[in-house]
Amino acid sequence: MTHSRRPLIAGNWKMNGLTDEAMDLATGLVTRMTKMPNAPFDMLLCPPFTAIRMVAEVLAGRLMIGGQDCHAAEKGAHTGDVSAAMLADAGCTFVIVGHSERRTDHGETNAVVRNKAKAALAAGLHVIICIGETEAKRDAGATMDVVRSQLSGSVPGGANSDNTVIAYEPVWAIGTGRVATPAQAQEVHAEIRTWLAVRLGDEQASQIRVLYGGSMKPDNAAELLALMDVDGGLIGGASLMAEDFWAIAQNCIS
Repeated sequence: MTHSRRPLIAGNWKMNGLTDEAMDLATGLVTRMTKMPNAPFDMLLCPPFTAIRMVAEVLAGRLMIGGQDCHAAEKGAHTGDVSAAMLADAGCTFVIVGHSERRTDHGETNAVVRNKAKAALAAGLHVIICIGETEAKRDAGATMDVVRSQLSGSVPGGANSDNTVIAYEPVWAIGTGRVATPAQAQEVHAEIRTWLAVRLGDEQASQIRVLYGGSMKPDNAAELLALMDVDGGLIGGASLMAEDFWAIAQNCIS
């Protein structure tokens, strides 16, 4: 990991966290962060919609908070959806879009993801755009084609290092216990940065944070976070335990 990009350790709680659980987890992380006032990394929590406001109050600006998804429209007749403006109103500064579970479970296309990202940027949020290949695509040797296609289709105009993060999450490594080898992760992250250089220029490409998001845990975080083009993690299961999530972040300390 290069020192020119500040690491981002982001926790995606997914559909987990009732009130007591959310409060305990947030409090545990705030307590730890308070003891490290000059932490060399950013920490972001993305709880379920129902817990955002209460978690934001606990965090009190010591950690960042984000949503797990948003609708592309600013408002309207979209039952069950949440707009980017609503997330910002609840205290969020980030939102995840294009997670593989949204692409798979809800049939979200690159165009849908791009429109959500545009809406997030318009609402003043930072956006984490997720990309990644399935096991079948990797086995077919199509990983880089998938990555380039998803980047081309999902990254909106106006994306830059101030408002956009890319998260590479190999679908075959999410929630499976499998993880990309350091060589596999670095190869894809380097390709992402090459694409960014062509699209946004070398300076922006060198500054945009690219996270790894496939079963990062305390026992594999060190070697992944040490990679040249890995600038943090988008962490699922391990973010639900304060001790494990914090342990991952400690690998950002040189």
